[in-house]
Order: sequence, then C-alpha cells, then structure tokens
Amino acid sequence: MLFKEPWEEFLGISEFLNSNNSLVLSKNADNINNDDKETKLLELKQSFQNCNKCELSKLRTNIVFGEGNPYTNLMIIGEAPGEDEDKTGSPFVGRSGKLLTKMITAMGLSRQAVYIANIVKCRPPNNRNPLIEEVDACIGYLKAQIQIVHPKVILCLGSVALNFLLQPLYNNKSLSITKMRGQWQDYYGYKLMPTFHPSFLLRSPTKKKETWIDLQLVMKELGLEVPKK
Repeated sequence: MLFKEPWEEFLGISEFLNSNNSLVLSKNADNINNDDKETKLLELKQSFQNCNKCELSKLRTNIVFGEGNPYTNLMIIGEAPGEDEDKTGSPFVGRSGKLLTKMITAMGLSRQAVYIANIVKCRPPNNRNPLIEEVDACIGYLKAQIQIVHPKVILCLGSVALNFLLQPLYNNKSLSITKMRGQWQDYYGYKLMPTFHPSFLLRSPTKKKETWIDLQLVMKELGLEVPKK
C-alpha cells in the first residue's frame, strides 16, 4: 500500500495512485487577553447551559457549544449540530466530522490546534437548516466566541453558515457558496474564507479539489507550508 500524505488522504488521490444579537465584533478589540481566553470561553459556555431562547432547546440532548484551542489562528464555523453531535455535545463528530478532520490534517494541523463551532448550538429536527429566529437567538454566543478566540482566519463551511454570517453585510442578499468560495471576505475585520461544507463534499466528492484550493489559500495566510504537488 502506498504511503498517503494528509492532503492525498483528503482528496482521495490514493485511489488514483494505486488503482440579532447586537454584539459587534472588532478585530482590534482592546479587551483581548490571551491569558483569559480559556476562562472567558468556560464562563460563556456555562452561561449558555440552560438556554431556552428558542424552540430547539426543547429538543436537544446536549448543547454543542464548540471546542478546540482558544489560542488558535484558525476558527472553523459550520451551520448546526447533527444527530451524532447532539448525542456527544461535540461539533463535527459524525461522517462530516471525519471528513473535516481530514481537511484539517491535510492543512498540516490537528483538530486540537483549531477551534470549531456552529451558527447554532442545538440540533434542528431532522437536521434541517436553522430558522432565522433560531439563529437570532444564538448568533450572539458565536460572535462572543469569535471575539474571545480572536482568530487570524475564519473558515466558513457551507452556504447556510455563509449566509447567516455575511448576509447582513451584503444588504441581506442571498449569497452563493459556489460563487463566493475561494474569495476572501471581511467579517468585521476578520479574514473569512468560504468553502464547501464536508456534508456536501460527501455527496459531491469531485468538489474536494476546489475545496483544497480554498484550504491552500488559508494555509498561505497562516504561514503554513503548502505542498508543491
């Protein structure tokens, strides 16, 4: 069996080889203190434990707050927890999560080196897209997470997350992930890269090549080594 580089594992190349919350974000906030990040995230999580601001609170098994390295330069944002995430309380642990792990590894990082969160913290029934009122109830917590982690780059996964994050900055126009992926966006001073969601890549694996292009742009921005192949 041929040795597979992480980026080859993500792209599947080996197969070819061997056969309205009002919180406003500020990139240059004066209150960022690295020593306090873990404490601030823990306090924020504890403040959320009994949240009942929307109907999703009645259906959840666990809140999926987010997890990872609070000192990271890379924050990854998806749309909502699924069944596996609802059971465990951790983001991206199902099939999509396994593919996301491959994406992160392909970049030369580990899941423990980044911070992962979602637009909403509770699972919508039958994995449907979050409703606007559910997002309005929850987005303030995500903005607080971004403010605390203070990443250099935000990787935005999929159309749902893209629209809920950036629509207000585009006069509430509907945004296309196909058209906007691979193009840097400004999110309140944070550099944001939209790309395809892992669940979409599971259905359309040929789009992994485009996603890998997007990930390489993120790698360059973070000063990570990009494979020459």
